[in-house]
Amino acid sequence: MNETTKRMILDVDTGIDDALAILLAVKSRRFDMLGITTVCGNVSLAQATENTCKVLELVDGTDIPVIPGAAGPLTRQSHYEHRVHGQDGLGGALPDPARSKRAEEGFGPDFIIEQVKRYPGEVTLIMTAPLTNLALALAKCPELPSLVKEVIFMGGVVRGHGNITPTAEYNTYADPEAARIVLHAGFEKLTQVGLDVTRQTLLNEEAIGRLTDPVLRSYVAQSTEIYIRRYEQMNGVRACALHDPLAVGVALAPELVERKSYYVDVETASRLCDGQMVCDFQNRLGQKPNTLVCEAVDAEAFLELFIGALNA
Repeated sequence: MNETTKRMILDVDTGIDDALAILLAVKSRRFDMLGITTVCGNVSLAQATENTCKVLELVDGTDIPVIPGAAGPLTRQSHYEHRVHGQDGLGGALPDPARSKRAEEGFGPDFIIEQVKRYPGEVTLIMTAPLTNLALALAKCPELPSLVKEVIFMGGVVRGHGNITPTAEYNTYADPEAARIVLHAGFEKLTQVGLDVTRQTLLNEEAIGRLTDPVLRSYVAQSTEIYIRRYEQMNGVRACALHDPLAVGVALAPELVERKSYYVDVETASRLCDGQMVCDFQNRLGQKPNTLVCEAVDAEAFLELFIGALNA
């Protein structure tokens, strides 16, 4: 591992944009990917795990361990997003079940604890799914925040509207109790990459056409077809937001975003607003800031980074 390589664990509920995040992480060749943990979210745990293995085969990343984690939220029923990601989570883009990559034995939260203890102060956790695995790891290992280098999570929206309810982003809605545990755990560097910035990072058909590898280009075009159609229906723009890839992008190039420290919490007991991320911009609650909130993004630079990595 050279000095520019980061030790990293990626935590996913592999739907369409998680898959794109995996492609970016692997193709960038800038991470020592210790493993990928999977969790119930967009799709079931079994489907997320299968999808992750399929995507790693697609991108010659079969040496990266895949470790299944939580099969459901901490206290709630699972809420799958088949309308956005299709029945298989990948928009039907990788239907061939004949694959050699298999998940490892073990449990995702335990794997996170083991690796962070093995490399104290060196591991970046990139979370692109409901935060269930990390919350479970914290329950088993309360000292985890002092051992992790950084946590970057895609989740929440602090100024705009939600994408699953009027107020909530999907990942925080799917397991708000887990999100709240993570926010209050005491991580020294906890970065929130929310809809406020990810909605600015749009992948359209022209950009997909710039991908030079015909296999990857075909996969990205096919997998995002349902995603683009749904995004156009809801937002009037024929593109899809690169939600999860931007979390990887922040780890690769922190200068892509402007971050500011705020006190952030998540609503867990509301008739209309469960999963809403609340950011105390004016410090009305008088609480110590706990989260670096991404408030702006250089969307054009990120898109170039994304395309460049996939073309490498």
